Amino acid sequence: MSFLAVLSRSSVRRAFSPFLARSYAAKGPTTERKPNIGAKDTSTAEEKTLSSCPPGTVLEGLNYLKGQPPVIALPDEEYPPWLWDLLKPKVYEDDGPGGKAEKKRLRKENQQRIKDQNFMKTQ
Repeated sequence: MSFLAVLSRSSVRRAFSPFLARSYAAKGPTTERKPNIGAKDTSTAEEKTLSSCPPGTVLEGLNYLKGQPPVIALPDEEYPPWLWDLLKPKVYEDDGPGGKAEKKRLRKENQQRIKDQNFMKTQ
């Protein structure tokens, strides 16, 4: 697991918040949503928000051209539906020995084995 993946966890973020507040990544608004444990989920799939910021939020750092208006978040309905599936992991159907799914699995196992060997060399 990479160092940045560990920092992205909310428990680590809360523990190191004084240190992370000085970094560039923590300059935006820090509004963490806390789930209400006692409440029942009565909303339907259409009512759930997909984006991480409410509509109308000014998205800092996305406007890289000089003299352009600031980038503002839109409602979820105005974005294309394929956008919400970009971060989902790809699922390959099992097409037998020598297929694409097996090749991907073997490659991932090999990469992890190499990472483990390199880590053990540093110890």
